[in-house]
Amino acid sequence: MRKITLAHSPDPDDAFMWWPLADIDGSGPSMNVGEWEFELVMKDIETLNVEAEEALYDITAISIAQYPRVANLYDLTACGASLGDGYGPKLVSNEKISIETLFLDNPTIAVPGDRTTALATLRILAGDRNMRWESIDFTKIMDCVIEGKFDAGVVIHEGQLSFEDHGLYEICDFGQWWRKRTGLLLPLGGNAIRRDFDVRYGAGATSEVTKLLKESILFAMANREKSLAWAAKWGRGIDMESTDTFVEMYVNNWTLDFGDDGRKAVKHFLSEASVVGAVPAVNEVLFV
Repeated sequence: MRKITLAHSPDPDDAFMWWPLADIDGSGPSMNVGEWEFELVMKDIETLNVEAEEALYDITAISIAQYPRVANLYDLTACGASLGDGYGPKLVSNEKISIETLFLDNPTIAVPGDRTTALATLRILAGDRNMRWESIDFTKIMDCVIEGKFDAGVVIHEGQLSFEDHGLYEICDFGQWWRKRTGLLLPLGGNAIRRDFDVRYGAGATSEVTKLLKESILFAMANREKSLAWAAKWGRGIDMESTDTFVEMYVNNWTLDFGDDGRKAVKHFLSEASVVGAVPAVNEVLFV
């Protein structure tokens, strides 16, 4: 067996996709993985973004906004991405206000990480308007906004569905705003594999393993009830119906393959993000 690490964020959609590859209950993987042994590692996305800069994992989730910083180390896999199809992270506050009102007085905004797509999108949204941001644990953003520590916050993962239950109001849905602005999907997270994978594991290893990744997603979709039961462990307070809704948002045909629209969205987003200084410029985006 050739053991490799697959790191992902502890949220329902990632958990839904990758459980078939690993031994989650002592009985072995739920699908045929050949001679590969997958070790799943769960950490918040900003931690994974940072650790990708050191190429700690064979395969890892990263924010699309982080790709330019690690493009020399990782390629994006064609499958496993989270794309917002007219929806995405939400900018929320304690009161009903417009985007224009929020930016009138140099607001302080809580974000889930300095390398996240959430922050890069916020910076594109802000344009030349003044704001300050602070990176904090994504699980604490809503509480900090409620307590008045920030003028607003950007919520990701299940917070996109549960913020109203906490008495917060939507200022902007980033995916919806991006769709109106560009007509494109909002590329949020990607799955990345080390560029030296074939060197380390033999010619053809990248192709073999990326095929398994896609098969894992297909297996999870075909066994939805079991997949949702596993995914719900990382829903942080949302019920099974909301878990199902969230997974449907981010595990779909776009997840099986970026497709032409997804690839175009990634390249356009990174171009706009580089203009506002949110990401370094990147000449080429490689999908495998």
